[in-house]
Amino acid sequence: HEPRIQQLSHDLEKQGLHPFHLPIGVNLTQDDRGRATHTSVCIRCDRVDGFPCLVGAKSDAQVICVDPALEHANVEMVTHADVRRLDTDGTGRSVTSVVTTVGDGDAATVEYSADVVVVACGAVNSAALLLRSANDRHPQGLGNSSDVVGRHYMRHNNLALMAVSKEPNDTKFQKTLALHDWYLGSDDWDYPLGGIQMLGKSDSEQIHGEAPRWAGAVAPDMPFEVLAHHAVDFWLCGEDLPLAENRVTLDRDGDIHLALDETNNIAGLKRLRHKLQGMLSHLGMHEHHLLSHSIYLHKGMPIGATAHQAGTVRFGRDPESSALDVNCKAHDLDNLYVVDTSFFPSIGAVNPSLTAIANALRVGDHIAERLQ
Repeated sequence: HEPRIQQLSHDLEKQGLHPFHLPIGVNLTQDDRGRATHTSVCIRCDRVDGFPCLVGAKSDAQVICVDPALEHANVEMVTHADVRRLDTDGTGRSVTSVVTTVGDGDAATVEYSADVVVVACGAVNSAALLLRSANDRHPQGLGNSSDVVGRHYMRHNNLALMAVSKEPNDTKFQKTLALHDWYLGSDDWDYPLGGIQMLGKSDSEQIHGEAPRWAGAVAPDMPFEVLAHHAVDFWLCGEDLPLAENRVTLDRDGDIHLALDETNNIAGLKRLRHKLQGMLSHLGMHEHHLLSHSIYLHKGMPIGATAHQAGTVRFGRDPESSALDVNCKAHDLDNLYVVDTSFFPSIGAVNPSLTAIANALRVGDHIAERLQ
């Protein structure tokens, strides 16, 4: 941690809590003072959270997966391609063709075939692709005899908040601390509240853009630059439940429609905010200044915020209540797998990336063994 966040960690521990270092996918090598070394890919800048990394130091899919894979002669990536549907053989048990339009403008239709077809389009688009691939053998959509494809969509309940520190916060790399003491519940609530973690540091431009909503919420004589210098930014994450009516469907023109109950299980998140607000005076912050960030969230998380999308092609042992088996193969087909976060039966209240990666590696081993 940098000094202000280390002080926050100490103050949380004084309250009997258990803050911990947040796992982050950044290729950072530090010296004994926490600074990036000369050989570190990450330069520990103040543009980490919410920004693309121009030096390739984030462990995103392109950096850690796609680019290394493309170094192999037997791997090819087709760009400007749109997979329109998956066709099956006459029995409906095997995908025989991936029908794709390739190119801009006058795009050509290209069909690909393989012994095994893996879908990983993200929970919204994976479900849409399977629904769009309906045929006589699969009238409700490919692999959808259970009618769960597209259902049980989850995306987390989130709040982005800014507290105002009494002392300046000179932190550049702020997203290093998390707190899960109320993840499974609290003394006054038997159900999960979720987790608290740090956000990337606010700057004066962001705060200036939010000024109209914050009129009167902070001292009127505090300039934006001073407010930014005292800002400490938090991300609160709670679990939303896999409701069947939260779903992806296609309209008659084939366009995606996303239905979402935005009040799904938000009581815990509200309590988590109150927990944080109640501690501010013990954390060296102004206790009445905990402001919602519309730079991240405008009137809560809008329906278009799909960073943590999950759950629309869930796995399970029962073909009547799940679309995939425990190896993420479609119950209804012999050679179709779905390995993105669509397979999640529930989402918890933490970022889904590590679970998605671990499952993809597991399923990859299964497919490799199958193909031997």
